[in-house]
Amino acid sequence: MSGDLVSLCMLVIAAARPDQELWRQATAMASVPIEFATHDAASAANAIVKNGADICVVDAALSDANRAAVVNAARAAKSAPLVFVSAPKSTGRVDGVDGMLTKPANVDEAIKQVEICIRAKFPTRVLVVDDSGTMRSIVRKILSASRFAMDIHEAAEGIAALNQLRDGNFGIVFLDYNMPGLNGFETLSEIKRECPKVAVVMMISTLDKAVADRAHASGALAFLKKPFYPADIDATLERCFGLNGAAARFFLREVRQRRRGSGYCRCCSRVNSPLRMRGPSRSAKVAAASSP
Repeated sequence: MSGDLVSLCMLVIAAARPDQELWRQATAMASVPIEFATHDAASAANAIVKNGADICVVDAALSDANRAAVVNAARAAKSAPLVFVSAPKSTGRVDGVDGMLTKPANVDEAIKQVEICIRAKFPTRVLVVDDSGTMRSIVRKILSASRFAMDIHEAAEGIAALNQLRDGNFGIVFLDYNMPGLNGFETLSEIKRECPKVAVVMMISTLDKAVADRAHASGALAFLKKPFYPADIDATLERCFGLNGAAARFFLREVRQRRRGSGYCRCCSRVNSPLRMRGPSRSAKVAAASSP
């Protein structure tokens, strides 16, 4: 799927008729045009192969064998659709699919699930921040192997990262913990102050529970120990998009902006409370680096 995509094709598979109607109404009110179709277990795989799709929502009631046939067809299709299982909230993760959706009970809930699907399908603008060019290249390669589309950018240090975030509409930052100048935690604090809706994933070379706990307490979405792999990235993005039962971190604001047709920059949304700091060092670094 290219960044110029203006519409999506969504298939709902093996859902009961009332559920089909909820999905149908939700797609009609989605933030982007959606071509909607329903299929039973027997016709779904052939429809995916013959016509393609962008999103397949499979009802949890579908048998394992039929679900596997749908997944296999999706993986073989040129359009590379994402496959999600719609299930009650307490249902465990189903292997082989791209994420779990909470089965909607009403139209409002269905709209939320449709928007999660849209957010997962559109390429996410990602910033990789690491002072090592070699590590940035490695992380870029790992991100490129994810099943979720990403538009990947790089920064060699914290100040450069903040400047890019101010100028661009990023969704996720992969941030190295150990950097010269503005270190990982100082950069994380500035990101959460200036761009509170941007998800931040902290990267570190050695396992340290205290650092991981501090990263989460400081607002990081996740903590990854190097080396990590595409499966780790996929799991992190599932959390970010709300595909594992958790609330999506930032898609609702993007949905509203797409409906208005504006070029919203997430970093223009500032928090009004004062920044809590142990000392002036981080502020001084940012001010010194930003001054002419």
